[in-house]
Amino acid sequence: MQQDFGLPRSSARTIVKGAFVLGAAAIVSKLLGTLQKIPLQNVAGDSVFGIYNAVYPLYTLLLFLATAGFPVAVSRFVAEERAFGSPEGARRVLRMALALSVGTGLVGFGLLYFGAGTMAFWIGNSQTEAALRSVSFALLFVPWLATLRGYFQGLGDMAPTGVSQVIEQLVRVAVMVALLFAFVRAGASDATIAAGATFGSAAGAFAGLAVMAGYWRSYAKRESRAASGGSPAFAGHTRDVRRVRYRTFIAYALPICLGSIVVPMLTLADTFTLPRLLMRGGLDEAGAMAQFGLYNHGLPLIQLVAMVVSSVSVALVPVLSEARARGALAEARGSVESSIRLVWLIGLAASAGIAVTAVPLSVMFYEDAAGYEAMVVLSGTAVFSVVQIVSGTILQGLGAERATAIHLLLAAAAKVGLNVWLVPRFGIEGAAAAAVAAYALAAGLNMLRLRRFGLLRLTWRDFALKPLLATAIMAVATAAVAYALNAAMAYALPELSYRLGQTIVALASVFAGAVVFAAALFATGALGASELAAVPKVGAKLLPVLRKWRIVSN
Repeated sequence: MQQDFGLPRSSARTIVKGAFVLGAAAIVSKLLGTLQKIPLQNVAGDSVFGIYNAVYPLYTLLLFLATAGFPVAVSRFVAEERAFGSPEGARRVLRMALALSVGTGLVGFGLLYFGAGTMAFWIGNSQTEAALRSVSFALLFVPWLATLRGYFQGLGDMAPTGVSQVIEQLVRVAVMVALLFAFVRAGASDATIAAGATFGSAAGAFAGLAVMAGYWRSYAKRESRAASGGSPAFAGHTRDVRRVRYRTFIAYALPICLGSIVVPMLTLADTFTLPRLLMRGGLDEAGAMAQFGLYNHGLPLIQLVAMVVSSVSVALVPVLSEARARGALAEARGSVESSIRLVWLIGLAASAGIAVTAVPLSVMFYEDAAGYEAMVVLSGTAVFSVVQIVSGTILQGLGAERATAIHLLLAAAAKVGLNVWLVPRFGIEGAAAAAVAAYALAAGLNMLRLRRFGLLRLTWRDFALKPLLATAIMAVATAAVAYALNAAMAYALPELSYRLGQTIVALASVFAGAVVFAAALFATGALGASELAAVPKVGAKLLPVLRKWRIVSN
């Protein structure tokens, strides 16, 4: 059997190592980016938290539009130029990409900085104006950063990208927290505090760029020594360095940029509708932002669940690529179906767990239980968002990126319509219900498309009866543990602080629920060892642990 898809062993090892570096860096970066929202709310309060969450999706949209396609395009064309022995061609790709990305970044900066007042009016809250201007400075640095990352990826060196991502997030969080404390102690307004928080993105981008500049300087010195010493740094053919033209580069990068902006559309739907709708209900700007902040309490937890299941989607990509290359997609159906069922089960457990423990989780993360009702409703997005992520990744692996984008756009449109209908009647709980429906729509459309590919033959029974029974058992057990712990601590530890007590309740009940759910899955037959084993990479790692705990029999 041919190994490593026909690649030389050294090349295969390089790819695996690079994928590991990028994967580890992405996990650390996402974890930091998600958890940094908690101290933001704890230090500055819900109004600042609301401003931050209103502004950031808009910045993300412009950032993706300006830079998302450049690392991929630069990586591809640099790798091609080097493979054909054209070092000057590779550098020309870099210069061309920098001209384009820095240019679009300047346009994005201008739109965000000078158009902040207009965008704040569109959002319906003038307090967002300063934060929009503050975060716009990141667009001066990110294009350089993204393009240099793409260049080193084209060289096959993933370390600069991974290290710069982690440093970027660390500095971003550090600067954000430092400015939060400084402005809060100075008695600054909510708008100023939120602007300080968003400025962390600019500081982080500058730090990441400084790291990449260091890697570039070291690389340039090595290249200079190799050239002066007559070392054949590029073996192979020589070719016209003008082959990759602006039109070719833009034609490759632009669809990626346009496709990426679909991702923040669902959160943008809230940014441009929810504050206005809340104000129409009688709230002033500060009150609307505070409610918007409460609505966003549950999002970091949902994002953590999505981060956990992303490993399943990443593991499926090479399986699908290999099957597609051999013209044997039907062989991948078992892995696809098992992966979809696994993330559905994980999502069900997460949704039920967050709903049952919403009060202790709210107190643990945000000091009090305000807005827990919205968190209970919003927890329903966990199950549908993870299915949407994995099914969307599968469709992209099948070359159906356009379908995924269209489904997300339809979901965003549904979110806007449902917000307009539900928020005046039910407030932020209505917005949470609209989010659940929107993610359910996107996930459902993805699943229907997978059925057309012949990769999904599961019926509603595979998603309902036994999985719901296992989830119900877990929910009852989790609620029982939470109730028992609350009663025990009230009797034995009456002087224990409320937040510490609820933290103990949250952690213990979540752990107990996870163990009970794992046991209930196999006891009810909702999941079998053979199904778990069919999930690429993930199943092989989970089965030994479950057997060690005697949840699964040998």
